[in-house]
Amino acid sequence: MRESAKIPLVTTIRERCRTCYTCVRECPAKAIRIVDGQADVISQRCIGCGNCVQVCGQHAKRVYDSTEAVKQLLAGDGRVAAIIAPSFPGEFVDWNFRLLAGVLRRMGFRYVVEVAAGADLVADRYRRLMERNDGKSYIATTCPAIVAYVERYFPKLVDSLAPIVSPMVATSRAVRRMYGDEVKIVFIGPCIAKKGEAVSGSVDHDVDAVLTFVELRQMAWELDLSRHTVTESEFDPPLAGPGALFPLHRGMLQAADLPEDLVSGDVVTAGGRAGFVEAIKEFYLGHCSPRLLEVLACEGCIMGPGMSNKDPLFRRRRRVSTYVRARLEQLDHDAWRRQMDGFADLDLSRSFEPDDQRIPDPTDEEIKYILHRMGKHSVEDELNCGACGYETCREHATAIQKGLAESEMCLPYTIDKLRQAVSSLAVSNEKLARARETLVQAEKLATMGQLAAGIAHELNNPLGVVLMYAHMLLEDCQEDQQMREDLGMLATQADRCKKIVAGLLHFARQNKVALEPTDMRALVEGCLRLVTLPPHVTSQVRHEGDNPWAEVDRDQVTQVLTNLINNACHAMPDGGVLTVSTRSEAEEIHLIVEDTGAGIPEENLSKIFDPFFTTKPIGEGTGMGLAVSYGIVKMHRGNIRVESNAAPEQGPTGTKFTVSLPRRGHVGAPGATAEVVEEQIGAPA
Repeated sequence: MRESAKIPLVTTIRERCRTCYTCVRECPAKAIRIVDGQADVISQRCIGCGNCVQVCGQHAKRVYDSTEAVKQLLAGDGRVAAIIAPSFPGEFVDWNFRLLAGVLRRMGFRYVVEVAAGADLVADRYRRLMERNDGKSYIATTCPAIVAYVERYFPKLVDSLAPIVSPMVATSRAVRRMYGDEVKIVFIGPCIAKKGEAVSGSVDHDVDAVLTFVELRQMAWELDLSRHTVTESEFDPPLAGPGALFPLHRGMLQAADLPEDLVSGDVVTAGGRAGFVEAIKEFYLGHCSPRLLEVLACEGCIMGPGMSNKDPLFRRRRRVSTYVRARLEQLDHDAWRRQMDGFADLDLSRSFEPDDQRIPDPTDEEIKYILHRMGKHSVEDELNCGACGYETCREHATAIQKGLAESEMCLPYTIDKLRQAVSSLAVSNEKLARARETLVQAEKLATMGQLAAGIAHELNNPLGVVLMYAHMLLEDCQEDQQMREDLGMLATQADRCKKIVAGLLHFARQNKVALEPTDMRALVEGCLRLVTLPPHVTSQVRHEGDNPWAEVDRDQVTQVLTNLINNACHAMPDGGVLTVSTRSEAEEIHLIVEDTGAGIPEENLSKIFDPFFTTKPIGEGTGMGLAVSYGIVKMHRGNIRVESNAAPEQGPTGTKFTVSLPRRGHVGAPGATAEVVEEQIGAPA
């Protein structure tokens, strides 16, 4: 692993990351992957351009901190030189250059030198390179982010990188020639990528530490440095000339006297996230072949991510231009030329190494598979909205295949999944509500069953004695008409009590479900023959589906149907239509009993399966029929539902009961007792 890869130039503060994917969108190297919804910067792929730092509204990106390393250098016995980038006028609006130099000396730096001096030397080397006219095309290497981008993503272009150091390294070598090799060098500037450059390749011993302007301000604030505690001073040699223009777009070309001639096309410039990527790609493809391609990752170094000043671009440009103009007016040009001649033999060459971080692109089939997985089955489905951080859906799919992205980053896909989840949740809530109702009903039935069993057994014997003696007395009393009528009433009411007790016992008894294959259509038609329909009530039978067979307890289902048909007839005292239907499905068969009667009021719908609840007049019903029917259906692992309308203004009145039974019984092997049913009665159908 290369040394530069060991420094994580930018990392993510996970607690602050809000998965907006802005950093993914702004990263030209696509060095940010999304893992579990969090943006993770891949240090081996990161070129240090700092776009992600600048665009993150949540301040979730942390830059590698060099302040401790600098403090250790300053605390040591050796001499330390601060070399400050020529973009400083765009940062330190509140400090003039003399105050800046004074602050640095107060912090412990022995020498304070402008990197613009090294930029002059670099400009001279580029001028010599172009004068050589060897017929080769070069990419300028003044921007370390560009160098890292080429090494990682266009390794075949490494030989096209101009073999010239950056102004930072040139200044460092010049300072060491003037003040000794033992001098420690700290670069201070607006660039994060400089931290990686300082430990990379053939220049890893030229600069000892790199501070951003933000870090410098932090250190000055910690030392409580102000105008009142600092003595202003001048910069130390070497002197800076037109190289001070380097932080401006095309500034290097002006310093080197290499104009961008649009006719000859010998020199081409580009800058910014999109501009430099496109320029290098075109250079690689041969569509752009200047003798020198000068590209910057930012719109000039004055827009670097290590600056704290939030002024717009042209305000910063004006400040730098104003400073350079004033300094050049004061510059001793003869002394500056002598200095340049003195450094003419200074070695400012360097080499570069490929650091291939490319990931093979997926095949078209793999991309199509990922797109289909996200619901994009045609070109029209590829919205290319950019919400995921990638410009097109295919780029997003490619990133997913490379392990850099997740499907959930796609906003339309996520919205669709959310809709499905909401729909599924609504269905689950509905099932849960039905299950809760079933459980409540089962609890009622279990409680009433225990109570009914106790009462029925206690009443059964004395009631039998009363009934027996009532009939005996009725037989003996043949002549006394009044007595006979009274005894008849006593016997009738005793018989009624017997039926009620029988209903209680039937409700509470330990039933067994004896399943057998049954033709449900024949069962329905048999039930209708058993029931005597009242006058003016007509019946009709409907069957849907092909397979009428199901495994049920024939007698018990007959009891359920008979009860529902009788209730329907009672609901139509003035006549109406009784409809009994069957509907066959793959796993269930449905029995439907529907009437056109008065309907059940809405407030009674939740009570109709309660034991002893009845809407019939006193003396005409026990209120046990539907409760018993409910228990039978549940013992079959089925479900019974009711729909009713008792309000004529809302449409035709009437009631519809639907009994749903599984086609194959699960509880119904002969011998399945009520104890087993009690455990299952609350399960949703």
